[in-house]
Amino acid sequence: MPTTIHPDATFKDNLQALPPIDGLQRIDLVDDAGAVVATIENQPGKQGSLAVYQYLEQVFGTLDARAAEHGLALFAENTADARNRPGAHPNIDRLLEIAAGGRPLAIEVIAASG
Repeated sequence: MPTTIHPDATFKDNLQALPPIDGLQRIDLVDDAGAVVATIENQPGKQGSLAVYQYLEQVFGTLDARAAEHGLALFAENTADARNRPGAHPNIDRLLEIAAGGRPLAIEVIAASG
């Protein structure tokens, strides 16, 4: 299990401290009924979110309020942008919702096949 990262001022710096996402296909976020409510694919534009969510799963095991708060700190300046532009950053919006008391989600890391 990785140690908890102390978030820096920028998302770019925080990203460099996260475990690599090589070998990941996607992450599924699952509600308490077992339904997949969101997927983060390993593709350009989503890889930063994939790295954050993988790290949150490794450290916290689930996406609860504590994990969401830490994730928001890792997203750094992007969190402020998400607060100002709801819908622009859905993976940060999800963390904001859970941090504000929304239902926790399970994080399922799906390895790439092959």
